Amino acid sequence: MKNDYQKTIYACFAGYIVQAVVNNFVPLLFITFETVYHIPLQQITMLITINFAVQLLVDLLSAGFVDKIGYRASIVIAHLFAAAGLGALTILPGLCSDPFAGLLTAVILYAVGGGLIEVLISPIMESCPTENKEKAMSLLHSFYCWGHVGVVLISTAFFQICGIENWKALTLLWILIPAANGLMFLKVPMAPLTEGGKPGMSIAALFKENVFWVLMLMMMCAGASEQSVSQWASTFAEKGLGVTKTLGDLAGPMAFAVLMGSSRAFYGKYGHKINLDRFMLGSSALCVLSYLCVSLAPSPMLSLAGCALCGLSVGIMWPGSFSKASALMKHGGTAMFALLALAGDVGCSVGPTLVGYVSAAASGNLKAGILAAIAFPLLLILGMALLGKSARS
Repeated sequence: MKNDYQKTIYACFAGYIVQAVVNNFVPLLFITFETVYHIPLQQITMLITINFAVQLLVDLLSAGFVDKIGYRASIVIAHLFAAAGLGALTILPGLCSDPFAGLLTAVILYAVGGGLIEVLISPIMESCPTENKEKAMSLLHSFYCWGHVGVVLISTAFFQICGIENWKALTLLWILIPAANGLMFLKVPMAPLTEGGKPGMSIAALFKENVFWVLMLMMMCAGASEQSVSQWASTFAEKGLGVTKTLGDLAGPMAFAVLMGSSRAFYGKYGHKINLDRFMLGSSALCVLSYLCVSLAPSPMLSLAGCALCGLSVGIMWPGSFSKASALMKHGGTAMFALLALAGDVGCSVGPTLVGYVSAAASGNLKAGILAAIAFPLLLILGMALLGKSARS
C-alpha cells in the first residue's frame, strides 16, 4: 500500500518547490523593479505584504471549501493559479498604465495558488502511510528549501549568461513546474485525512483549545523568523552591504536556503533519535544569535554569514510546529491545518513588512529592520515554554 502513495509523496515534494518559486523568485528582482519601473522601497515592501496577506486570506477561506470540493480539485486549482500568476508577471506590468498595479495583480494570482498549496500539501503528506510522521514532515518541508536554492542558483546563472533584462523569459520557464505538477495531482492516489475518514474538528472547537492558540503563536513566529531575513536577503546584501548582485544572491538567499534545507533534511533522516522540543528550542536560540549577527556585525561578510546561519536555525520551526499540532490534536482535520497555515502566513507577512517599515523609518537601514524582527524567535521560545507547561498540567 505504501508504494501506491510514493507518487503522491513525490507530488507533495514538487508542490513545495512550486511554493518556493512563488515566494522567492520575485524578491530577486526587487532592485530591477525599482530601477525599470521606478517603484520605491515602500511599494516593493507592499509586494511582499500583499503576497502573504492574500495567502493568509486563502488559508482562512479554505477551511470552508476544501472539504466540499475535495483535496484533489483544490490542489490542482492551486497549481493553476500559481502558473497564471507567474505568466501575468511577464505581461501585466507592460499593459497597465501603472506597472505596480500589473505587478500587484500578478502577485495576487500566484499568492492564491501559494496559499492553497500551503494549506493542502502538509495534510496530503500527513495522510500518506509513512512510519515516522515527524521525519516525513521535516523532509517534505526541506523541498521548499531545495526549491529556494534552485530558484536562486538557476536565476543567478541565467542573469549572468542572458542578462537580467531578460527576466521575463526565465519567468515563463518557471511556469512549467506548477503546470506539470498540477497534472500529476490529477492522477496520484489520496488517503483520508483523519482516521477512518471521520470529519475533523470545527473552527469553534479548535478555538476552545488553549494548546491550539499556543500552536498558532508558534506558527506565526516560525513564518516571521524565516521570511524576515529570507525576503530581504538579496536586497540587504546588494544595497545594505554593497556587494554585487551575484555574490549577494549566492551568499545571502541561497546560503540561507541551503542551510535551512540541510536542517530539515537532517531531522528528516535522524529525527527518530532527536527530541523535537529540544531541537526547536536550540534552533530558536540560534536564530536569535543569527539576527544579532546580521544586524550588529561590523563586517559585511559576517552579516552574510548571519543570514546563512539564520537559515540553519529556522529550518525546524515550521515543520516542527506542524508535527507538534498533528501529534497533540490528532482530529484537527482541514480546519486545523488551514488555520495553522494562516498563522504561518500572518508571520510571513508581518515579519518582512516590519523589516521594511522599520528600515524605511531608519533612512533605508535594513540592519535596523532586521534587528527589530528579533522579537519573533524570542516569542517562539515563549511558545515552546507555554506548550511545555500545558503538557505538564
